Amino acid sequence: MMKTTKKVIDLFAGCGGLSLGFQNAGFQIVAAVDTWEPALAVYQKNFSHDVYNLDLSNVNEACNLLKEYEADMIVGGPPCQDFSLAGNRNEDGERGNLTVAFAEIVSQLRPSFFVMENVNQLTKTRKFRVAHEILKRAGYGVTIRLICASSCGVPQRRKRYFVVGELGGMDDLLGAYLDQELLPNPVTVRKYFGDNLDTDYYYRHPRSYQRRAIYSVDELSPTIRGVNRPIPPTYNPHPLDATHDLSLVRPLTTMERATIQTFSDDFNWTGTKTQMEQMIGNAVPVKLAEHVATRLLKYMADMNDR
Repeated sequence: MMKTTKKVIDLFAGCGGLSLGFQNAGFQIVAAVDTWEPALAVYQKNFSHDVYNLDLSNVNEACNLLKEYEADMIVGGPPCQDFSLAGNRNEDGERGNLTVAFAEIVSQLRPSFFVMENVNQLTKTRKFRVAHEILKRAGYGVTIRLICASSCGVPQRRKRYFVVGELGGMDDLLGAYLDQELLPNPVTVRKYFGDNLDTDYYYRHPRSYQRRAIYSVDELSPTIRGVNRPIPPTYNPHPLDATHDLSLVRPLTTMERATIQTFSDDFNWTGTKTQMEQMIGNAVPVKLAEHVATRLLKYMADMNDR
């Protein structure tokens, strides 16, 4: 692991998946911000730096508070429900505005780098185009990459956009770095867990019963969602389910879902089951964040050697 003195602020930090990935890679996280108290409570149990409950739609207040940290990088995943296939896809909603707020905070604080994570519908939205224009006017070269978590050691099909900017840099300059060190062979759920699973099949509650809901541990997990429910007594197996024998199937536990999101076993969780399920589903998989952070460190090291 490379070590760096580069200071990072995490906006919309949730329970800390993005922070943990960047910390594992060697960055120094100096502050984090969110508004959901259950997630903030978990974050505070796992990190020692400053954590704030702050509405980031108030850009001036956020900048006044955070400017003292003189961060080299701002990272964050603005809430994505307004862009997500699982949500209402209302890009003019309040959550969509938070993508613009992220760009405005970056443009005012002017860190050397920023990283924004979001769902794979992001770039089709008007709010992203507004945010992109703000960042370009502020002088950032912007790289946009869609990365599948399974290429980063996560046993999960989860595609997310990473928008990475360098102050004074060139557009897409970082793309070649983000494309390196991706794994050619994804790790299945069984391989990731080793001997720590007692089932061959599990139920993942679908958004619609037009979709399959039962998966084998010998494949990648679908995207971990913010809900985790038992198999309904009236469940009618889907033709594509991994098995139609429901006696062989159970839902994953909360902690098993956290493991698929690549949180370590010693990560400290608190809150109700519903709260923990939601924050786990909302989190950036740790190893996905770590991949992005590691590649950024490599880019920085190469630039320093020139």
